[in-house]
Amino acid sequence: MIARGADIHVEQKGTAGPQVLLLHGWGCSCRHFDPIVREMEKDYRLTAIDFPAHGQSGRPPEPWGVSEFADCVRDVMAQTSIAPCDIIAHSFGARVALRLAADSPEMVNRLVITGGAGLRKPRTEEQEKRSAAYQKKKRVLLGLGKVPLAGALADKAMRALQRKYGSPDYNALDDEMKKTFVKVVSEDLRPLLPKVRASTLLIWGEKDTETPLWMGQAMEKEIPDAGLVVFENDDHFAYLHQWPRFVKIVRAFLT
Repeated sequence: MIARGADIHVEQKGTAGPQVLLLHGWGCSCRHFDPIVREMEKDYRLTAIDFPAHGQSGRPPEPWGVSEFADCVRDVMAQTSIAPCDIIAHSFGARVALRLAADSPEMVNRLVITGGAGLRKPRTEEQEKRSAAYQKKKRVLLGLGKVPLAGALADKAMRALQRKYGSPDYNALDDEMKKTFVKVVSEDLRPLLPKVRASTLLIWGEKDTETPLWMGQAMEKEIPDAGLVVFENDDHFAYLHQWPRFVKIVRAFLT
């Protein structure tokens, strides 16, 4: 399926029941929802997609931010005629789900967010110093790149600098997808939370280090109709590690 210029892999299971859309995290694919799909497909009509540049989907035609990913999903929902629907979203998928719920409330019934990203983490003093050091060195290399015959050297040094200061997710990407990644993680979606009208269930791993528990607590406080369930002693993939428990709670919420 082509949506917003990207070739999107879409899978649909189940023939009866409410429509549910599943949105995976960054660096993952719809395969991460397989246990949930197998358990829920008897009673729900499930649609799972691979985001552009993930799984079996093609790449976005240009660097995208959260809004472009949301536009893509909105297009998929229209083409598959599943709107309005419930949404289950993990990590990066939550960024997209929050944008959809805030901007297109008529398309979202209920929302389940697990380990949701989208809120900017407060920087520590050490992180501020590290960022300042990176920006200073980057400016030097950009200036060096303008010097005749020094471009190749500057480019090589810039790549080394990015590897040193970049996150594992960032460093795993090619140059074009790095632009998308930066656009995505630079956006703070906290101002959208009060605009989310959908009833929202938040499920979080107590020891999540990727999207710490304070993010779930902030979402519970600022989304008008939200409740938080914490999976003790679990991490960013608590929904997958404890999928029977996750499905049981989600079923109760959606019905």
